[in-house]
Amino acid sequence: MINQYLTIKELTENVGGKVTPRMVRHYHTLGLLPPAQRSSGNYRLYTQQDAQRLRRIVALKEQGFQLSHIQQLLKNDSDTEVNSTLMTQLQQQYQAVIEQISRLRQTAAALEGVLGRDQHCQTLQANVLAQLRLLEVETQGGLQELEQLWQNLDTAISSHPEAFEESLQHLLPELGDRSEIEIDLLSQLVLACGDVSIVNFVRISKNAIAAARHGMLAQCQIVGDIPAVTAMLDQTRLAHLGCQITTLIDNPHVTDVVEAEQAFWQQSTWSKNLEKIEPQSILMIGYAPSILMWVCEAISLHQIQPALVVGMPIGFSHAPAAKRQLIRSGIPYITIEKTNYGGFLAAVVINALAKSLIDKPDCHCYLQSL
Repeated sequence: MINQYLTIKELTENVGGKVTPRMVRHYHTLGLLPPAQRSSGNYRLYTQQDAQRLRRIVALKEQGFQLSHIQQLLKNDSDTEVNSTLMTQLQQQYQAVIEQISRLRQTAAALEGVLGRDQHCQTLQANVLAQLRLLEVETQGGLQELEQLWQNLDTAISSHPEAFEESLQHLLPELGDRSEIEIDLLSQLVLACGDVSIVNFVRISKNAIAAARHGMLAQCQIVGDIPAVTAMLDQTRLAHLGCQITTLIDNPHVTDVVEAEQAFWQQSTWSKNLEKIEPQSILMIGYAPSILMWVCEAISLHQIQPALVVGMPIGFSHAPAAKRQLIRSGIPYITIEKTNYGGFLAAVVINALAKSLIDKPDCHCYLQSL
């Protein structure tokens, strides 16, 4: 008969090796795990229910929840007061995380100010770094000296244009496993929003680049969710490729995410427009998350069959859910696992893909990563 119990080592292996025996014992101390049964040799023994509870703890911890919050979540208590307390604690944790992100963003900006300099500034850059090592900031005079260093470094930029490609070489993470076209697409997204960290959140399905190029070569239809998105498209290049541009919510007064979401629920014409979309079109959803969710549902029911979906709506609850649904849809996709940016970057994606197709029609580097 197979032993129904797990040792603490087997327990940690059962949950994928993401915790150590020491962490398990710590969870016992905090009350996250109930007391374990003991063997005749006084070793801890665990059941599959214990393993399932530990997997829940690990999953919630990886999502960013603190252990004290996980403890309350695992109580499965529907008491209103407890839920209200937990919501307050989660709001406090959220604000603390935002403050930490702000501090890290300041650090990143300082590093970008040094690393992002081009060759014209390298001599002055070396002098600044040398002076930073000797800087004393205990007094107000020291702070003024630091400000003067940045002013000296900034003065050097007025004599020449910024070398964006050189800056990106210093700042972008290692992208050796990406195709040339994909690297260009990521670079264009960074240059569009000025946020290098966005590279870590961009999700491109394996066949997305191929689907976009094949669709554009076949003069596919480009469909945006609102006019504010399609207005940012490179009309000249797309016309050169023979791609027709159309809009689901064809209302020029809908210009932001709030209006786009309201139009989704209050109007019905957009759904009729979606039904008219040609097969193998490219859809770009840049504002309304509910439209992206509806698109994913229509795809699952085989009501529409786009070649590619660029899903980058803005939102704090619906948008992340819609993007996850897109990733699971099986349709080629490009999305960003963040709540911001939206329509502008959706248009940047289409423009970058169109430009690369015209500039490098015979490039097949993107097929090597499939």
